[in-house]
Amino acid sequence: MEIYFLGTGTSQGIPVIGSQHPVCQSTNQKDKRLRVSVWIQTAELSLIIDCGPDFRQQMLTSGCVRMDALLFTHEHADHTAGIDDIRPFNFKQGAIPIYAHERVIQNLKKRFDYVFETVNKYPGAPSVSTHQVVKNQSFVIGSKTIIPIEVMHGSLSVFGYRIDNFAYLTDVKLIEAKEVEKLKNLDVVVVNALREQPHDTHFNLQEALDFIALIQPKKAYLTHISHLMGFHEEVQKKLPPNIYLAYDNLKITI
Repeated sequence: MEIYFLGTGTSQGIPVIGSQHPVCQSTNQKDKRLRVSVWIQTAELSLIIDCGPDFRQQMLTSGCVRMDALLFTHEHADHTAGIDDIRPFNFKQGAIPIYAHERVIQNLKKRFDYVFETVNKYPGAPSVSTHQVVKNQSFVIGSKTIIPIEVMHGSLSVFGYRIDNFAYLTDVKLIEAKEVEKLKNLDVVVVNALREQPHDTHFNLQEALDFIALIQPKKAYLTHISHLMGFHEEVQKKLPPNIYLAYDNLKITI
């Protein structure tokens, strides 16, 4: 299984528009972060988790030419606003299966009604088939069983996903013990760490490190990072062994 980090930034990305913050002015490519998304490839599947506003750019940079399914964690714009740019995949493949909480599907139908239109649909509009993700109910895409992991993003329920011994979690602030049990014996976990200072709806760095220590994966990668975390190279030096600050276009193999 290959994991490609399409984007590792928070909702504004890095650099932030108009910001003079030193991290936003950095020339190190590892300090430039698009909105958070990941591409998972197996021998037979090409899966994308979330498609934010940078989706087109991410697809062109990564060289992704097929998407067998699109999984959504939740409905916030930095995770969904790129849905219109699935159209090239539609033209080659037909309707793209999307997997999401029913609440998220309804939100997408409201915001992107033309995608879901069934009468007099514009012929160039994106096309999807919807599949509801339900807590405690695994689902199968191809030969892979996918386990949804519910976390809380403030008061909002968000789904992370476990595939084999890999798990991807973003926008986590709280996670119940029953969900933690689903994350044992991982080779790799990806989890959000917004900044060092506490935040109301996201893990800060220490909370992410404590969570990683709790589930004890072989390796962990931090994502959904803001400019307030600091320079990539400086932060990485402070992290424990086997914990890494992810960056855009990083590829790992499990």
